[in-house]
Amino acid sequence: MPTFTALYDACVLYPAPLRDLLMRLALTELFRARWTNQIHDEWIRNVLADRPDLTAEQLERTRELMNAHVRDCLVIDYEDMIEGLDLPDRDDRHVLAAAIRTRASVIVTFNLSDFPPAYLAKHGLEAQHPDEFITHL
Repeated sequence: MPTFTALYDACVLYPAPLRDLLMRLALTELFRARWTNQIHDEWIRNVLADRPDLTAEQLERTRELMNAHVRDCLVIDYEDMIEGLDLPDRDDRHVLAAAIRTRASVIVTFNLSDFPPAYLAKHGLEAQHPDEFITHL
């Protein structure tokens, strides 16, 4: 099992084509792909808000398939760390807490400004845009 771990932020799981690509990459097991149920809840909520043609049941099925096919993907027991973290967007603290808990190397996100490099470095992390992440695999 590889030790390099990437935590996927909700924003990179929102667009279906990117989610599909990231899942296909995760299935290669060249790295460990991780996320939380809270991250799932966020991308599903946003997709449903923008896509009335989709149902919660359809997206819950996607969640189930993602969780079933990527080994050890769900990060748990990170919630106690959230309050102690300080990010520009307080709503992203759960992402950082999960990344720290799982000892991730990288957070894959479009929201780079929400994850200051110096602050992440204190936790042995960096944030990468999906293009950069994919390029460096």
